[in-house]
Amino acid sequence: MKKDVVALGELLIDFTGSGDSNQGNPLFEANPGGAPCNVLSMLQNLGGSTAFIGKVGSDFFGRMLKERIEKQGIDSTGLVFDEEVNTTLAFVNKLPNGDRDFSFYRKPGADMMLTAEDVEKNADLIRNADVFHLGTLSMTDEPAREATVRAVTIAKESGAVISFDPNYREPLWKNVDDAIDAMKYGFENCDILKISDNEIELFTGLKDIEAGARKIKRDFGIPIVFATLGPEGSIALYKDMVIKKDGYRNPATIETTGAGDTFCACAIDYVHRNGLDNLTKDGLFECLSFANAAASIITTRKGALSVMPTKEEITAFLTNK
Repeated sequence: MKKDVVALGELLIDFTGSGDSNQGNPLFEANPGGAPCNVLSMLQNLGGSTAFIGKVGSDFFGRMLKERIEKQGIDSTGLVFDEEVNTTLAFVNKLPNGDRDFSFYRKPGADMMLTAEDVEKNADLIRNADVFHLGTLSMTDEPAREATVRAVTIAKESGAVISFDPNYREPLWKNVDDAIDAMKYGFENCDILKISDNEIELFTGLKDIEAGARKIKRDFGIPIVFATLGPEGSIALYKDMVIKKDGYRNPATIETTGAGDTFCACAIDYVHRNGLDNLTKDGLFECLSFANAAASIITTRKGALSVMPTKEEITAFLTNK
């Protein structure tokens, strides 16, 4: 069956801080997460049809994740259960300055164990996708790295648009050079790039984010680049145009988990609906405004995958601005 977007990568549990117990011990809520499926969840809310390819453990958390993505309407045909390795877990601790500190239980985690054979068994999902989306975390280790390359090859051969979000998480890389190599692979193969300000600076060494985004777009010939600037907003670079939109600072923000994924989904949806060839300045400005608003809303909620905003919520948010 034809899908608008198929994504490959990590599906995991984000344990987000939920205060302290009566005994003074930290409490954590088990939220379904993982950037690629967060993106698909938001796309479902925007009316898209999606499917996921990845691996979870044959355990309580893996079964919970399968149930949750199916509840969101994401096709789970490509979800594989590993009998030996447990589902990946991430503990997200909010720091006083609003940033996040991640502790991953992934040495190994089931998402790393996806194989090229698993991808081949689900190749028709990719061949029937308009857009194929990926990040770098499926390239931290083998066999998932080989599986990712195989999936990208199938997607390119079938003529799918390739969407890429580096989603850099330092603790999951043996060294920064490996992460940069994975980013480079994504840049070389993508048509749509969503990248954060810190990732641009990491890859280019440039503190001027617009200049860094221009360099990546130019050096790799990427048709469209979306750069996110946290609460400061976002930038779109398309052909010779640079479109900027301030962010929507939200006094109700409690954490930023999933904000970039929410933005990414809105950007993919816009390009999927309008094509890559004749995008306009006004249209891209509206895209950035909508994506910024969606990202602002998700920061007011714990978790991401199960609590993505609806199109109606986003429209109402913008109407009140």
